[in-house]
Amino acid sequence: MTNAKAKVNVKIDADIKELATIFLERMGLDQTTAIEMFYRQIIAERRLPFQPVVTPSLDEQIISAAIKKTSQIIELSADKDGNILIDKNSHPAVYDWAVNG
Repeated sequence: MTNAKAKVNVKIDADIKELATIFLERMGLDQTTAIEMFYRQIIAERRLPFQPVVTPSLDEQIISAAIKKTSQIIELSADKDGNILIDKNSHPAVYDWAVNG
């Protein structure tokens, strides 16, 4: 490799640049050094130094949450005045919901 320098000219969102610059400065780095480190890591690993992922859509997130959710069915009873009767020790989350809403 030569020591000749080359320019990299990119356009990114101004807010992203500003925030990244703040964090880089807190790490004692400037943008040029950070970008060179990124490129060197690409060369060393022969791939991106992180794994890009597709962000799930809102529908996919909702479906995933519904699949993962395991709801326990609890049979509730009430007293003669309509107050819910729940064993606080057996079902603390339901008890908290019944008391605090």
